Amino acid sequence: MGKIMLEVNNLKTKYVTRFNESVYAVDNVSLRLEEGESMGIAGESGCGKSTLALSLMGYYFAPLHHIEGSIIVEGKDITKMTPDQVRKTVLGTEISYIPQAAMNALNPTQKIIRFIENVIHAHDPGMPKNRIYEMARDRFEVLNLPEEVLEKYPVELSGGMKQRTVIAISTILSPKVLIADEPSSALDVSSQKMVIKMMRELMKNGFIKSMIFITHELPLLYNVTDDIMVMYAGQIVEKGTAKEMVFDPLHPYSKGLMGSIIVPEAGTRDAKLTAIPGTPPNLKNPPAGCRFAQRCKYAHAACKVQSIEEVRLKDGRMYRCILDQNELKEGKK
Repeated sequence: MGKIMLEVNNLKTKYVTRFNESVYAVDNVSLRLEEGESMGIAGESGCGKSTLALSLMGYYFAPLHHIEGSIIVEGKDITKMTPDQVRKTVLGTEISYIPQAAMNALNPTQKIIRFIENVIHAHDPGMPKNRIYEMARDRFEVLNLPEEVLEKYPVELSGGMKQRTVIAISTILSPKVLIADEPSSALDVSSQKMVIKMMRELMKNGFIKSMIFITHELPLLYNVTDDIMVMYAGQIVEKGTAKEMVFDPLHPYSKGLMGSIIVPEAGTRDAKLTAIPGTPPNLKNPPAGCRFAQRCKYAHAACKVQSIEEVRLKDGRMYRCILDQNELKEGKK
């Protein structure tokens, strides 16, 4: 087992609306990320993926609130730290984040190099500007970005170049954990391929020690990550290797997620597309029992009332369901 970069235990977070209603977006999530490991998190829109990403950084501001659970980085529980302590000692160096709307993350009134200076001076106020420029130039070279980009404004860059610039800035301090929230979702296919290649290179060259890659596309994670966790209605419902999750998902929701996507991989090309009926539950008042039960073709009465707290194990894999695999394969009610 490699060195643990990030350990999350029973994390629960919520949003509080202006009407003082609680939305339980992350419910009892646990995970462990080792050095050199890349983990994918998949699920449809609204399942809690982006909220989990924000929660893992330990930087809580209203309307997002930490309820319970720990986030351990370098032996420290960052949920016990103040926002100022997290900003100065964790963000950028221990954990870094590529936001979902990465192409809009840059200040349009600042040149790229000024943005980088602000990021680095937040951690090392005394670093000379010429040293910062050298660091930025070297990192941009690794990511195949020309040096002249440093003196440009964001508006002067293409979408793909903006995305690569944000990735370069997010990794400029060589974080131990990089959280990438759908970094390729707004790009064309060729730009997506370039971004994925860059993420691999960053891991290979040791500029980041481990990575969490978030997307709604399970097949994309097959080409990027070692393991995949599937999230539904704030909970992790299954975890396995990338190969297992794409070619042999166990949980009914994982099966439905794979069945609703065109997958070019060998052995899946003849599969017919199927839709998942219904909509996710309202997380202001999560249903009793399995949260997927109302949409699941295998569900029976017990699924809608019985607590699904235990994550079952099968050959080292985990899935959250009271049905065994024979029942799921046979479609028993």
